[in-house]
Amino acid sequence: MNVIVSNEGDVFQIRLEGEMTIYNAAQIKEELISAMAQGVNSHQGIEINLGQVSEIDAAGLQLLALVKREAAEKKLALQFVAHSKAVMEMLDLCNLAGVFGDPVVISPV
Repeated sequence: MNVIVSNEGDVFQIRLEGEMTIYNAAQIKEELISAMAQGVNSHQGIEINLGQVSEIDAAGLQLLALVKREAAEKKLALQFVAHSKAVMEMLDLCNLAGVFGDPVVISPV
């Protein structure tokens, strides 16, 4: 899993690439918390781009919930964007698309 941080205008973006599974959850958690700390220091909105997530399981969903909770506690504007097919399928399977409060756009195939 790669966690790529970029700063584009008014948005601090964190892009996740690869698998968000139990096998790499601890590593992803550390990298996400570190990346979010950078976003806090930049005083910008934070977007987490999920477009390149190739696989996600319950541990990956827990990480997304953790990040959302941490952002809410710090009163940060955080949004998940560009959900991959794997993320969409997991959110649909668990009926969680509306829980995160982010717009989920279904792209044409």
